[in-house]
Amino acid sequence: MKAFPLLIAAIVTALWTAAGQAAPPAASAGTPPTATNTNEPANYVISVQWKDTKLGSSFVQMMTADGPFNLDALEHDTMKINGPDVPTTLKLSGDLTVLNAQKGRLKLFIGRTVPYMMGSPKASGGTAAPSYQQLSVGLDATFIVTFGKPLVIQGDENGQISILVKRDES
Repeated sequence: MKAFPLLIAAIVTALWTAAGQAAPPAASAGTPPTATNTNEPANYVISVQWKDTKLGSSFVQMMTADGPFNLDALEHDTMKINGPDVPTTLKLSGDLTVLNAQKGRLKLFIGRTVPYMMGSPKASGGTAAPSYQQLSVGLDATFIVTFGKPLVIQGDENGQISILVKRDES
């Protein structure tokens, strides 16, 4: 019976000693281990392309580092509402998080504003003045992207939207 506790003590001591010897020299010497960062700071090109069966293809491209980004732009096409041309806008915003040299997490909103009629209130001279609002429509989602490979993020019978994120090597 007395040999059993001594055997356990010997096994525990052997395991404890082996664990202490298995630790890296820096950790056992009391210095913290150093972390190696394989993700050097870089710029990334984000390209969004949409193909419409009726209107053809369009794209928008921007450059950013990892982190948040925001692009608001006027589109070339306008809409006529009771005579005057009303602009529509394109919005691309989100946040890019680099996970490693090959992949990233992209939180993205891609959309546009679309004008619509609200009514025709009387102007000060008694003539009707068009009144409109802008409605924001689009896609808001998070994706895991592989740098340099396009990803279809939305599609239907009218077309599709794809995104490409590339590390800028210049």
